[in-house]
Amino acid sequence: QVQLVESGGGLVQPGGSLRLSCAASGFSFSSYAMNWYRQAPGKERELVAVISSRGGSANYVDSVKGRFTISRDNAKNTVYLQMNAMKPEDTAVYYCNAASIRFPWGQGTQVTVSS
Repeated sequence: QVQLVESGGGLVQPGGSLRLSCAASGFSFSSYAMNWYRQAPGKERELVAVISSRGGSANYVDSVKGRFTISRDNAKNTVYLQMNAMKPEDTAVYYCNAASIRFPWGQGTQVTVSS
């Protein structure tokens, strides 16, 4: 069955960095563009970044452009989100999923940006 397992979250000070990982299994990972999403307390889940199936192109929500970088390793069935210059408003639970089909959500990984 499809599994998406996010990891790498934690507590970081403003201006700090984290690298999130999402390990995928149960589907042909390299055939799908992949998204990172986040959901802050009391808010709807929002799309943060998307990467094409081969990793050749990526797009970001305006609020993270220049600070976050999405990447993938198709040999490892894993998608990453490098987050730099983090801000308190980046605090959320982060999830990954395919771009064109909604697989069952993983548990997400909590990211807290606070001094």
